[in-house]
Amino acid sequence: TNGDFRGAGLRDGAWFCPGSGARGPGLWRALPAPAPTVGGREGGPEPRCRRDPQRGSPAPLPRDSLIATNAARLRLIAGPKKRLLEMGLRRAQGPDGGLTASTYSYLGGFDGSSNVLAGQLRGVPVAGTLAHSFITSFLGTEVPPDPMLAPAAGQGPRVDLAACVEAWLDRVCAHLGLGVQEPHRGERAAFVAYALAFPRAFQGLLDTYSVQRSGLPNFLAVALALGELGYRAVGIRLDSGDLLQQAREIRRVFRTVSAQFQMPWLESISIAVSNNIGEEELARLAQEGSEVNVIGIGTSVVTCPRQPSLGCIYKLVSVGGQPRMKLTEDPEKQTLPGSKAAFRLLRADGSPLLDVLQLAEEQPPQAGRELRVWPRGAREARTVKPARVEPLLRLWVQRGQLCEPLPSLAESRAFAQLSLSHLSPEHKRLEQPAPYPVALSDKLRALVASLLAGGSS
Repeated sequence: TNGDFRGAGLRDGAWFCPGSGARGPGLWRALPAPAPTVGGREGGPEPRCRRDPQRGSPAPLPRDSLIATNAARLRLIAGPKKRLLEMGLRRAQGPDGGLTASTYSYLGGFDGSSNVLAGQLRGVPVAGTLAHSFITSFLGTEVPPDPMLAPAAGQGPRVDLAACVEAWLDRVCAHLGLGVQEPHRGERAAFVAYALAFPRAFQGLLDTYSVQRSGLPNFLAVALALGELGYRAVGIRLDSGDLLQQAREIRRVFRTVSAQFQMPWLESISIAVSNNIGEEELARLAQEGSEVNVIGIGTSVVTCPRQPSLGCIYKLVSVGGQPRMKLTEDPEKQTLPGSKAAFRLLRADGSPLLDVLQLAEEQPPQAGRELRVWPRGAREARTVKPARVEPLLRLWVQRGQLCEPLPSLAESRAFAQLSLSHLSPEHKRLEQPAPYPVALSDKLRALVASLLAGGSS
C-alpha cells in the first residue's frame, strides 16, 4: 500500500476513556454514530493521535480504520455506479466484529449492510435478500394462512396470489421452453409466502435448486402475478456459479419476458450477486457492460485479507515537556520526538500537496507563503507554497473527557468520501500507488538530528 488509510474509530476508542461520556456498544444502549479518530479527522489519510497513556485504549482505532480503508479500496474497484452491500456478519471476528464491520464499511463507501442491528444502533442503511434456508424450509404443500392480496392501488377485489402465480407459471414455462413440472414447488411456495408478506419488496434468490429450470421461472411467475396487481418486484440475487455470465443471461430473459407480456418495468429490475467476492471478482463484475447492479461482499470486507492488521501503536514522545525518541536498529521504527501539530497543505484546486509535521509550539503554515520542509526519506529540503492549509490535529478526548460532541456517522462518512475524492489518482492506484508525501518542518528535523546525535539523551 502507499501508507494511506481512512482514520476511524474515535467513538469506540473514547468508550474506554473513564468519564468521557461516550456510550459503548451493546444491545442495551443505542449508539448514535461512530466518529473521528482521536486527534485527527475520520476519513483523512494517516490521522495523528495525541493520547494520555493512563486512560483509554487505542485498540479500536487500527481495527476500525482498517475496515474503513478496505471498504474504500473495494469501492474504488467497483466504481461509483454499483451498489455495494456489506454481508459479512457471520464472518466477522471478535465479540462486536459484526457491528464494527457494518459501521465502518459504510463509512468507507459501502451503500448499506444486511446487519439489522447496525441499522438500529448506528443508522447504517439496511438491505438484503431472503436466505436459502428460508426457501428450503418449504416443501410446496404448505397453504398460506391468507393467500389473498389486494391491488397495490388499494382499489378492487383481493386476489388469490398463489392461484395467480400458478396461472402465470404455465405461460412463463411455455415462453422459456420448460415443462411446468420442472420448477421446484417448495421454492415457489417460499416465493409466494415472501411476496404475500412483502409485496412491495419482493425479490428472489434463484440458485437454491437450479437457476434456469427453477429459480428463474418461479421468480418470474410471482413477479408477473404481482405486476398484474400493480406491484413491482425489486430484483433477484445469485449466490453461486459464474455470476457475470448468469447475470447477462438473466437480463436477456427479463427483456424477452418483459416484451412478451407487456411488463416494461421487468427488464430493468435489479440483479444482485454474492458468493465470497474478492477484489479480482469484484473488478470483473464491475466491468463495462456488466448487468450486475448490486454486489454483496462479506469475508473480503470484514476480515481485510490483504492486510489483516494495521500498525497503529502508542509511542511516548514527551515526558514533562522533554522530547523523547526511540532510535532502534531499524530507521523505519524510529519515532518522531516532541508534541507535534500536523497540517495538510493544499493546492488551489483543493488537492493535497503534502502533509507537514511540526513541533506544537511552531507557528502554523500560512496560505500563500513559502515554506521549507523536509520530505520523509529525502536528503534535500523542498520549498512549497500552499494555496490553503488545513489543520489535521483536532483534540477530541482530554483527561478522559470529550472536548466536543462527536459527529454523526453520516457526517463522518461524508467527510471520508470528500477526503478520498481530493486524493490524487496516483495515490489511489490499486497497484503500485505513489506514496503519500509527508514532510517535517525545519525545527522538527533539527530536533530529530539532535537526539540522534546525542543518543536520544
